[in-house]
Amino acid sequence: MSQATCQIRVRYAETDGMGVVYYGNYLTWFEVGRADLLRQLGQSYREIEENDMVHLPVVEAHCRYHKPARYDDLVDIVTRASRPSRARVQFDYQLSRAEDGVLLASGTTLHVAVGRDGRPCRLPRKLQDLLE
Repeated sequence: MSQATCQIRVRYAETDGMGVVYYGNYLTWFEVGRADLLRQLGQSYREIEENDMVHLPVVEAHCRYHKPARYDDLVDIVTRASRPSRARVQFDYQLSRAEDGVLLASGTTLHVAVGRDGRPCRLPRKLQDLLE
């Protein structure tokens, strides 16, 4: 399966008063990893939406929090595409602290291909091939 790694640095605005990352930010980081994976495969979200007229909304998301990320941590985001089918794809994520490799969070998002009318459709063949 396709895989990509990118990094983000935790911003102060992403933390609470104790300097710990607010839990909802992990889902945003999943999106960062997903967009980067698609870009590394040669097709951005924008290209999929504009050229193929397909959107990939999240229909299910799971996140397991292992250890807290803190202000100014450098976080590695490893993203893998898994279980692509004709109409959907799952992405798997592992977020770890770059400094020591400690696993911070892991999770998945499930996406269904929909056309501009919002109705389910097939994933573009090119995208299926890239993700497999």
